Amino acid sequence: METETSGSSTLADKKDWKPGTVSSETMEGIDAVAEEVGAEYTSLPEHEGAIAFTHFDTPSSEDHRITVLLTKENMASMPLQSLVRIKSLEDSRSYIGSVTAGPFAEPDGLRADSPIVVTTTVKGKIFLPRYHGRAYVSILGEESNNQMLPPRFRPRPNSPVFPLTTEETMKALKIGGDIRIGNMVGVDNLVVSIPSKRKDVLPRHTGIFGTTGGGKSTTNSGLISKLHRAGVATIVIDVEGEYVESDQPTADPQMKEGLAKLNLPRDVVADLRVYHLEGRETNREIPGKLHPFCLKFSDISPYAVKEILELTEPQEQRFFKTYDTLKIILERLKIYPRTSDEKTEALEIDEFDTGYPHVTISQMIDLAGVFLAQLDEDKNSKKTKTSDSGEQRVYPTWTSEFRGHEDVLKSCAAQAQALGIPISWRALLVHLWKVARLKVFDNPKAPALNYEDLIHPGRVSVFDLSDTGSPRVNNLVISDILRGVQAAQEASYKEAVKRGVAPSPVVIIIEEAHEFLSDQRIKQMPILFQQVARIARRGRKRWLGLVFSTQMPQHLPDEVLGLLNNHVIHKISDSHVIDHLRKSLGGFDAGIWKMVPSLAPGQAVVSMAHMARPIMVSVDPTPCRLKLSN
Repeated sequence: METETSGSSTLADKKDWKPGTVSSETMEGIDAVAEEVGAEYTSLPEHEGAIAFTHFDTPSSEDHRITVLLTKENMASMPLQSLVRIKSLEDSRSYIGSVTAGPFAEPDGLRADSPIVVTTTVKGKIFLPRYHGRAYVSILGEESNNQMLPPRFRPRPNSPVFPLTTEETMKALKIGGDIRIGNMVGVDNLVVSIPSKRKDVLPRHTGIFGTTGGGKSTTNSGLISKLHRAGVATIVIDVEGEYVESDQPTADPQMKEGLAKLNLPRDVVADLRVYHLEGRETNREIPGKLHPFCLKFSDISPYAVKEILELTEPQEQRFFKTYDTLKIILERLKIYPRTSDEKTEALEIDEFDTGYPHVTISQMIDLAGVFLAQLDEDKNSKKTKTSDSGEQRVYPTWTSEFRGHEDVLKSCAAQAQALGIPISWRALLVHLWKVARLKVFDNPKAPALNYEDLIHPGRVSVFDLSDTGSPRVNNLVISDILRGVQAAQEASYKEAVKRGVAPSPVVIIIEEAHEFLSDQRIKQMPILFQQVARIARRGRKRWLGLVFSTQMPQHLPDEVLGLLNNHVIHKISDSHVIDHLRKSLGGFDAGIWKMVPSLAPGQAVVSMAHMARPIMVSVDPTPCRLKLSN
C-alpha cells in the first residue's frame, strides 16, 4: 500500500526497516490502519542519527517531561542523566533534555506482566520476546540562536531524539570550572567542576548533607584540598577533629586505588594551620602547625553572649546593667576611650555585631559582685535599722585594672541603681563564672586570633573543637570566627577594589552545622542567627562563602536552608528528612529525590548556582588523610 504523498512508503517497504522485528502480516495491518486514518510513514533526512523518538502523551504526563521510545540496540546510548536534543516535527523547534528515568526494557506488543512473559521468564528465558526501551526526558530548555530559553511548548510526537556530544553536554549543563568535584554518573569521562573565580557560585553558600557513611567527610576533605590548590582561603570549623592532618597523604587503600584509577593528583594541603583553644587537646598527632588561641570577650556581641549563656529575662536585665555600667567605669578610669578618635569610634560601635572594646569576663564578674554586695548591704541595714557606720567596705576584684579603684566601682554601681532580687544576681554570677572557668576568654597563655592570617590566599585553617566538650563553647568560637573573618574580608575586599585587583575568595566550612544552627537554637538565639544571616548577605558581595555540612539537615531551619544556593546531597534514607528537604529546596525534580535513598557511598546529587540542573556525581576520593572519629 502506498499513499499519494511523494517520498512516502509503507512500513513494510521502508529500506531501513529491520526485517523480522515485526511479522509482515502485522506490518500490513498497521499500513491498512494508517491508510484508513490518513497517516503517513515517510523517511525523513532529519531522522538520520536519531537514537529514539518521542511518544504520545497520556493523562499522567507531566509538564516538561517527555516519554521517548527506542530500540534495544540504542538503549546503551541513552543512559540515565545523559543529555539529548529533540528536534520537534512540524514546528521545527529544538529542545535540550536530560534522561531522568530509564531506559526501561518493555516487550514489543506484550505487557511485561502478561502471564506468558512472567511464566517463561521465571523458567529461564525459554521465551524472550523482542523488546524496546522506554525513557523519560526532562526538558531543560528550548534552543534559540545558541541560547537556552525556558520551554513554552512540548515536542511533537514521533520527533527524533539525538545524543549530545561531551562538549555539547558540558556546555548545556554548565559544569566547567577549576575545582573538580567528580565524574557524572552514567556518562563516561564527563567531569563535574565548579569555578572558584565566579562570584555567583561559591559566595552563594553551600549545604553538604548526608547520613553517616555516605561520603560527606570525603567530599569535605576533597573540597578543602582543591580550594587550597585554587588559591581560596579556607577556614574549617572541625568539631570532630577529622581534618587536622590534611597536610598528610591518605592511608586509606580505597582512596589510593580510586586516585590511581582516575589518575588524579595526590597533592595534600601544604599551607595548613591547626588552631585549638589554649588548655584543650587536639586530635592532631603529628607535631607542628599547631596554634593555640583564646577568644577576646570584647570581640563578641553582648547580645550573642547572653543568648549563648541562655539567660532568663531577669538575668538578662542584670547582664546588660553590668555591661552598660562597665562602659562608664572604663571611661572614668581612662582605659577606653582615651582619645577623641576612640570616643568617635565608641559612638559607632554596633553591639549587635561586636562587643565593646576592653570589656572582659573578669570585669563583668567584679562589677556584678559589687551590685550584689550593695544589695546585701541595703538588705542588712534595713533589717538592723541602723544607719551607715561610715566604714568603707572592701570589694574583692579579680581584674588587675580595677585593683585600687574599688571606690569607682562602688560609686558607679550605686549611681546605676542595681535591680533588686539578689537571687537573680547570684544566678548571673554563676553563669559568668562557668564561662570564666572555661578559660577561653582573654587567656594570657595564648594570643587572640589574627583574622588577617586566616584569609591568606590558599591557606587552610582548621579549628579543632573536638576537645571542648561543650556546644556552648563551640558556639562562642564559631560566632567569634564568623564575625572576625567577615570584618577582615570586608577590609581586604575594599583594599582590593581600591588597588584595582581581584579580591581573594574565602570559604568557611562549618561541620555538624545542626549543633550550631538547629531549629531550636534559632528560636532561642535569634540575634545569633541574625548575625549569621547578615554575614551571609554581606559575604555574597565580598567573596565570602559559607558551607554548612551536616548529617541532620532536618534540624536546620528553613531560614538557614533559604541562605543556600548550592547543594551536595549524599545518601539519605529517612523519607521524612527527604520530604523536609523537598519542601525547602527548589530546583530538584521528583526523579532526583527518588535517587537519594539509593545513592552508593561516594555518590551525591550536586546542584550548584552555575549549573543548569542537579547532577548525580561520583565524588572524587580525597588525597588527604582523614582522622575518622569512632
